[in-house]
Amino acid sequence: MRQPAVAGRFYPSNPDALKAVIDSCFESPLGPGFPGEAGSSRGIRGIMAPHAGYLASGMNAAHAYRALKEDGLPDVYIVIGPDHYGTAYGTVICSEPFLTPFGVCKTDEEICEMLAERYEDSADVHRYEHSVEVHVPFIQYIDPDPCIVPIIMGRQTPQEARRLADVLLTACEGRDVVVVASTDLSHYIPNTEASRLDGMALDRVAAMDPEGLYDTVRSNRITMCGYGPTMTAMMFCEGCSAKVLKHTDSYDSLGMDPHSVVGYGSAVFEKKAV
Repeated sequence: MRQPAVAGRFYPSNPDALKAVIDSCFESPLGPGFPGEAGSSRGIRGIMAPHAGYLASGMNAAHAYRALKEDGLPDVYIVIGPDHYGTAYGTVICSEPFLTPFGVCKTDEEICEMLAERYEDSADVHRYEHSVEVHVPFIQYIDPDPCIVPIIMGRQTPQEARRLADVLLTACEGRDVVVVASTDLSHYIPNTEASRLDGMALDRVAAMDPEGLYDTVRSNRITMCGYGPTMTAMMFCEGCSAKVLKHTDSYDSLGMDPHSVVGYGSAVFEKKAV
């Protein structure tokens, strides 16, 4: 079982305290309000949400998770995050269940087995990475019995994103899944500059333009850490429409240095109405 790496730091290690913090993320002035009952439309095929500490980015992430719950809960959450620690050269899955303060979150054995034919399956590579982990308690909060497929990307190119999206489309055929793209936006720059650069990246997200996102991030040196997972989600959700739900930064949430902020964005990728 994959043990929590950032419980007690990014989010509380006590289950009651964790629930209270997630409650506060939804009811914060920066949050969307508490989600209603789970819907049944299942139009959302993917979301993008941040992965920083909950007091910094949880209010932003809550916008995506409220939209997802009210749209309808899937059978499986494919959670894709970037590799922050240099442990994954390529794309690496983890078939071991994730332990959080809320309990054990199981993984989907069938999809993991299919992915393991193409990618490394290693809990060790996932051991310290937070980009997937921080989403699991949010998923457990909205879904009483979730099932996940954890993936981290060490190589974030359009080619790798396309390959992963295609492999996922095959592995998930006939299954009701949502892809969760885990990313923060600009890192440690003035909030005015973060607003400008993040807006450029979010424009490409809203346009469902994964290659354009890559070009924009690279040419403008935007320090968006999870552009690979975001490209993968958009490619998996090809034909969907995108809606950016919220853009904030760490000064908005923490009130600390406005000259050195991290940006956060949430979005949904939804089937177009026929």
